[in-house]
Amino acid sequence: MSPTVHEVRNSIRVATGRFEREFEASFTKEELQAICATLEIDVDETGQPSTTRMRRLIRAQVGIAESLETADDSTFRKADLQAIADAVGTSSEP
Repeated sequence: MSPTVHEVRNSIRVATGRFEREFEASFTKEELQAICATLEIDVDETGQPSTTRMRRLIRAQVGIAESLETADDSTFRKADLQAIADAVGTSSEP
């Protein structure tokens, strides 16, 4: 059986040094920053980068989008999460 979105998110959290969550929730700004750090993405902003910019950078880095300009800034869908899980070096299987 394929993993749920919640299970894939939690595997990404663990692979990036964050804690698993008991309830289903989108990534926090801090979790997005941890994913960027793991993928060696230079956010290149002073202070706290926006969540939408980090989502776009992650999508471009893992190949979900062809470029930053074409990347969607919405929350990640299951296929996006599975690509991110592969990129951070975790299996998306529970």
